[in-house]
Amino acid sequence: MDVMGDMANLFGTGRFARPSGQEEATDEAQVAADEAAEEVRLRLAVDGGDVEAMSVLGAMLLRRGDFDGAESQLRAATAAGDRAAANNLGVLLHQRGYADEAAGWWRIAAVAGSAAAAHALGRHFRERGDEPAAEYWLCQSAEQGHVLGAYALADLLEHRGDDAGAGRWMRAAAERGHREAAYRLARRLDRGDGQDRENADVSGTAGEEVEQWYRQAAARGHRRAALHLGTILENRGELKEAGRWYLTSAKDGEARAACALGFLLRDAGDVESAAVWWLRAAQDGDGNAANALGALHAERGETQTAERWYRAAMDAGDDNGAYNLGLLCAEQGRTAHAEQWYRRAAYAGHREASNALAILLLRGGDETGAEPWFSKAAEAGSVDAAFNLGILHAGRGAEKTALRWYERAAAAGHTEAALQVGMARLRAGDEREAERFLRCAAGGGSAEAAYRLATVLDARRPPAPAHELGEPAQDKSECEEWYERAASQGHRRAQVRVGMLAAARGDVVEAARWYRRAAEAGSRNGAFNLGLLLAREGSDPEAVVWWRRAADAGHGRAALRLALVCARRGDLAEGQRWADRAVSLGPPEVGERAARLRDALRQELSA
Repeated sequence: MDVMGDMANLFGTGRFARPSGQEEATDEAQVAADEAAEEVRLRLAVDGGDVEAMSVLGAMLLRRGDFDGAESQLRAATAAGDRAAANNLGVLLHQRGYADEAAGWWRIAAVAGSAAAAHALGRHFRERGDEPAAEYWLCQSAEQGHVLGAYALADLLEHRGDDAGAGRWMRAAAERGHREAAYRLARRLDRGDGQDRENADVSGTAGEEVEQWYRQAAARGHRRAALHLGTILENRGELKEAGRWYLTSAKDGEARAACALGFLLRDAGDVESAAVWWLRAAQDGDGNAANALGALHAERGETQTAERWYRAAMDAGDDNGAYNLGLLCAEQGRTAHAEQWYRRAAYAGHREASNALAILLLRGGDETGAEPWFSKAAEAGSVDAAFNLGILHAGRGAEKTALRWYERAAAAGHTEAALQVGMARLRAGDEREAERFLRCAAGGGSAEAAYRLATVLDARRPPAPAHELGEPAQDKSECEEWYERAASQGHRRAQVRVGMLAAARGDVVEAARWYRRAAEAGSRNGAFNLGLLLAREGSDPEAVVWWRRAADAGHGRAALRLALVCARRGDLAEGQRWADRAVSLGPPEVGERAARLRDALRQELSA
């Protein structure tokens, strides 16, 4: 129980001036001397029959732990009608274990108007399980402005499910400086409990009021409030102030704040300091910090230390520890151990572990065992698992089921899933829906989607007029912009197409650049087109080099060009060899021309 309550004190009597907050604190010896002198003066006043002095002296002795001396003074003052003495006598008796007698004195003080006694009496009845009586007395205390009474009443009403009443009195206690009330009010507002958002300060947003109450509680030393305030500030990008509040909370022993401070320091590049705070948090049982330490040592190649911290995280109840152990074992090729840890995390509901376990089983040829884990992960919200289920069903030829999973993953922002849905829509002839999904995938960075989208848009635009020398270059269309995006990501067919569009505009240099990039990446069409461009510019020897590369890669037209070049040079045998190659490669129209050329060269050789 709270000692003193609304009891009279020496400052309240007006006999002594209250010291200014600006003055320096006296040393302990001076404080002890002043207290001794005060006690002497009080005892002199008591000897003179001063009831208020009896009450104050009794409270002083109660604080000191002199229960026998305090009780005689408090009983004398109570008998003289001092309500503060009655309240403090109740506190003394409660501390001695006489709860029922204490309640009797509190009732006397409370009836006389003591808010502190009403609060103590309300708590007494709540401890006895008499909630109606507890509510009555706590309400008496709260309505008189007693901050502890308001907080205790709010706690009682919240326990009984009266959100509106709990919010009202929690706010009242917070407004009077109760730090736990300020913290709990912030939590209620953060969650949107009860009617608190309706009572929020209309001059600002609900988020601002949440921050205000966290800040008030944190400023009064509430470590969890400091943690939540740091989180709000970090999410807003105010990292310096967030770090200060995390530090304050961490120094007060909040492991989660120490962990968060570690991540903040790591992101700022100070890994060593981050490790210090993670170590402190992990030693206090924070699983997230233990995982962070494990990852740090794993990156350094210290796998045994990493494994030790992952196990510590797992022992702290963090399922990520088992999942990370699985990853570590998988990287080391310890497949059986990886499966063991993945299973442990997956059975605990870890969705990414379920997905990883399914992949491991699938790679081992156990498709039947993999599917349920993919499904479990997908149902738990794993986007990758939904995509993987799409791949699994597509491999079985179950296109409709595959599409359903692809659509689910695509709706959650999975780029490759959106590409698969777009391509499926194209095959079904639904160009509008295909375009929508391809735009999503292309916007997410898929080069293939950008290329496919460009081909859709390219097929719609009217044929461009022939470019004449001296005419200004035409503006790039949207389809060309998508081709270029795909090309810049290394998509070879897009690079060839960008080169062709540049050539159509008359931009030979740009066309050659893109053809060369495609050819060097292994595109036979790029190599063939680059050869054509070089030949037109008079660089036949270099053109032959690129045509040879394209023909060796299976390009029939390139082989035909080489046959023609050889025929012009008089190298009939080599020409006949490339003509044979062109016939075998095709396509049919190329094969027909190559066959005629080959026959002509054969006749020439036999003539």
